[in-house]
Amino acid sequence: MRRLELTINRRLDGLLHGQYLGLLPGPGSECAGSREYRPGEDEVRRMDWAVTARTTLPHVREVDADRELTTWLLVDSTPSMDFGTAEVEKRELAVAAAAAVGFLTAGSGNRLGAHLLGPEGVRRFPARTGRTHLLSLLRTMLAAPRGADQARPPSLAETISALNSATPRRGLAVVVSDLLDGLPDADTGEPTWERPLRRLAARHQVLVIEVTDPRELELPDVGVITFVDPEGGQRREVSTGDRQVRQRFAEAAAAQRQLVAGAVRRTGAAHLVLRTDRDWIADIARHVQSRRRLARAGAPARRPAATATLTGPGGVR
Repeated sequence: MRRLELTINRRLDGLLHGQYLGLLPGPGSECAGSREYRPGEDEVRRMDWAVTARTTLPHVREVDADRELTTWLLVDSTPSMDFGTAEVEKRELAVAAAAAVGFLTAGSGNRLGAHLLGPEGVRRFPARTGRTHLLSLLRTMLAAPRGADQARPPSLAETISALNSATPRRGLAVVVSDLLDGLPDADTGEPTWERPLRRLAARHQVLVIEVTDPRELELPDVGVITFVDPEGGQRREVSTGDRQVRQRFAEAAAAQRQLVAGAVRRTGAAHLVLRTDRDWIADIARHVQSRRRLARAGAPARRPAATATLTGPGGVR
């Protein structure tokens, strides 16, 4: 845990710390426009001389207040996350992603809460401040039980809906999952978690971190192997020596990933894909830089109030 914290702070510190804006005007440093000067109420040092010269009427600058940020994590620890054929398991990568969000959104007054989805159900942790609280959350995620101990654990869609109901205050919501749960609806063709995620994104800025493994995208030629559904227990033997089998598997996996990407895009959430065979810290850094470039390119003259530091539909704040 200590090495993970040092790695995150050394390689990412300064990238994700942003100036997030409050929902109310007040003392701050982010310009929010100008208005006419009110004698006896406004300080002369806040005069906007450029607007005053242009309009011939005295104007003062307005700024948005800095407010604390509340971040909510939804981390998937269901049996499908207990898989990995590269550097780490998907479960471990999910914890690392949660740690990055936690360490880099930590600040004075900022709070972090979590919903941990596992085979035994959902464990809820209230939003609190402090490094001790964050480390306790991460240890709990690492020690989460494995295996399908419950007949029917809550689905990802149900967990997202519960998170939305439990977080009335606007903030940053981060969903960390492999997004394998939720077959497309027969009528709409949408994953079952898409609609709850859309409702969550209407209230919060949402970042979806998708965790994948290379063996979920393509099969190696290793002869006959046994596939096991980690959540249902079904088994099937497949001969990977057949090139057509490998090709059909890769095509089906690519179609599934496109379905997931399209669903996340329609909700308005930001989408970050992490793989167990890649440098996940570099992927996070590239994602943040990309969102910043998009934010600078499309930033309006008067930015709306926001509450997220990491990323969101409008980019990094």
